Amino acid sequence: MNIPEILLNTPIAHRGLHRAGVPENSLAAFEAAAKSGYPVETDVRFTKDKQLVVFHDDTVDRMTDGTGEVSAFPLAALRELRLEGTAERIPLFSECLETIAGRVPLLLEIKDMPGVSGREIAEALLKEIANFPALSYAVQSFQPAYPTAFKKLRPDVACGMLGADKTYTKADFHGSPIWRVKAALLPRICMSTAKKLDFLSYFCENYPSEKLAAYPKTKFAWTVRSAEEAARLKPYCDNIIFEGFCP
Repeated sequence: MNIPEILLNTPIAHRGLHRAGVPENSLAAFEAAAKSGYPVETDVRFTKDKQLVVFHDDTVDRMTDGTGEVSAFPLAALRELRLEGTAERIPLFSECLETIAGRVPLLLEIKDMPGVSGREIAEALLKEIANFPALSYAVQSFQPAYPTAFKKLRPDVACGMLGADKTYTKADFHGSPIWRVKAALLPRICMSTAKKLDFLSYFCENYPSEKLAAYPKTKFAWTVRSAEEAARLKPYCDNIIFEGFCP
């Protein structure tokens, strides 16, 4: 098993240890998680000029006072924005790694980016990660091509699939004209890919289920928002990804 041990036995802070005044996926949230000994789950994507930044949403609208797709911003313009009215900026991936400084592992979600191949994003990430030899990490994504490509380049790194049984919308598939077909196939593709990788990270409300019980490898549950929900999930998964409380 090549999943870092702490990712199996210590709850994982969703987008860092964020709270009022400490935005999600900010350097302050990463510092708070590392100081508290919690592994960090975070998100990475490209800017327009192919710089790696840490940001969850496809658009900047919810988390900043700007508007538009993250992929439409060059890095310099993106860095002018502030997170939730604080002094925190959208971090570079390298800044995230510098802040955590190997103190806790990363569970790194590669966001789905139309037109970006698995090999392209995997190579870009590995180039940055090479500067931080103390880093312990695992990689996951909803896009099967990304963890699969990463695993080919780094067989020693734990890679897994994200999944959820939910009602999808056209927006979930970036406006694809065949989004309904993709939505129908996605759960099946997720499970088949996960069986070839190292772990499965699934929506907490979908536990328990026969499908998840049958998955033979490591299982995470996201996103858990209370101690009561954490207790309910304990028999069904190996670890939780949490926010809004400290387990």
